[in-house]
Amino acid sequence: MFVLSVDLRIKPENVESFLAGALENAAHSRKEPGCRQFDVLVDPEDRSRAMLYEVYADEKAFSAHQQTAHFKKYLAEAVPLLASRMRHVWKRAAP
Repeated sequence: MFVLSVDLRIKPENVESFLAGALENAAHSRKEPGCRQFDVLVDPEDRSRAMLYEVYADEKAFSAHQQTAHFKKYLAEAVPLLASRMRHVWKRAAP
């Protein structure tokens, strides 16, 4: 299992545009054979704070995700709307 969380700070003027792009990417990602979960989460008190929570079968599945057209579109269109982006890879403590 390969788990990724991405902490995001969206530029306040771009919140709705970013979320639309992130949700589109998530919907396509969920259809990938190696994707187990892909959630776009927002802070209920500050919509400019968001998090992506992604679970893939393995690192190979995540690498395949990064080659998809929808991911490349997300990078090109949605990422510039961010003030910051921090990625964290997670692994289970025990198998």
